[in-house]
Order: sequence, then C-alpha cells, then structure tokens
Amino acid sequence: MRTTGTRRAVAAAAAVASLLTILTACDGARPGAGAGAQAARTSRTPSADAAEPTRIPGVGDHWHARIPATSRQAVAVYGDGRNSADATVVFYRKQGSTWERVRGWPAHNGKKGWTTDHHEGDNRSPVGVFTLSDAGGVREDPGAKLPYTRSPAFAAPRWWAESHWHDFDYVIAIDYNRIRGTSPNDPARPEGRRKGGSIWLHMDHGSGTSACVSVSETAMRYLLRTLDPARHPVIVMGDRADLRRSR
Repeated sequence: MRTTGTRRAVAAAAAVASLLTILTACDGARPGAGAGAQAARTSRTPSADAAEPTRIPGVGDHWHARIPATSRQAVAVYGDGRNSADATVVFYRKQGSTWERVRGWPAHNGKKGWTTDHHEGDNRSPVGVFTLSDAGGVREDPGAKLPYTRSPAFAAPRWWAESHWHDFDYVIAIDYNRIRGTSPNDPARPEGRRKGGSIWLHMDHGSGTSACVSVSETAMRYLLRTLDPARHPVIVMGDRADLRRSR
C-alpha cells in the first residue's frame, strides 16, 4: 500500500507532466492578461484568379507547386498583412481539376504576423503548405474524420487569461515540425526545438496567437467533420503578398 507521501509525490509528478504538455501548445503559447474582441469583418477571398478555377485564388506558382497532386481539400489562410494578426480562412475542395470555394470565416494568426523562417517564440505564424493529419482536444470527438485524440492534457491552464481557456477544446495539428500520425500535443520536434512546433488550427479567443491559426467553434466543428484523410487535406497559409509569390 502506498504511503500518503508517495501518493502526493506521484500526483505532483503527474501535474508537472501535464503542465509541460500544455506549454508545448501553439508553439509554447503563454497568453497575456487580456484579449481584444475579434474584429467584425466578412471573410474575403482574393478574386484575381477567379478566371483560373484550376488554381486556389490568391496562391501563386511558388506555393501552388507545393500542393500535392493527390490533395482534394485545402484550407487557405489569407493573412491581412505581414505584421497583422488578422486573417481569413477559406475551405476549398477539388472537383476534377477545379478548386471550388465552399466556406469561409474570419480568423487570427500569430500576434506579430507571418514569417518564412519561423522559430520558437517569435509570435509569427509560418508561411507555407502543410498537410493536415491529426486532430484532438479537450472535448468529445464531434465526428472528426481525421484521427482524434481526446484528452484533458489539451486544457489551457487556469492561470491563463479566461478568454483563452477554451482555445484547445478542438484542435487540428498543422504538420509543421511534427511527427504525423501522433496526437497534436506530442512534443516531438524532428527539426529541433528552435524551429518551434505545435502549430495548430484551434478555437479563437478574439486576438492573435503565438503562432497558430484560430477560428470560431462553428468553423472548427465544420473542419473536423469535413477534412478527410482519404482526400489528403492541406493548409496553405501566409500573408496575402507572400501567398501570391510566383517563385
């Protein structure tokens, strides 16, 4: 039989392990004391490529070439500017050779904007094309097609601002510096810790993130129920100027 002292030691170790797992979330996010209200704006989709239905609007050759030929679903994140935390998320599906816009939502990205050379703690979201393989969260699986890990270990600590407590109720891992096929909160970093990690799609708290992309609960539930591993979903993300790059 365990002594009282032993039980306390085990409980303390478990609490520390849980906290370390949480602190890897959203590139080691440590929100500040407050969060502004989300700007009221409609989702905007670039129209420059409207005459080219075989392309995702607003995405130039440089990034389009990185979308796998097998991908039939894409989440595009159009950042308002290189140093802006405001963005628009649009879900596209590919029918034949045509990319069709399905749904769009206001969103947020890293509080300092975007970067093509992301590293841990820079408060910028990485620009690029990444696969979407795994999901999870605090709450019960809403019917996700991606593998879903439910765990209280996703919960934001209660010493964070209250507006952030539900950030990780639902998350979708963005496959940046992580091992695919594992829980989104797996701390492994194949390219090293300096490159950051735990870049997720997660629920919005009304302002910029540490590096993740955040959208409403409605959007998260829709994406979880729609993104299908059989359709090889990807996320194409960055500020609008960088996404339009031709090379």
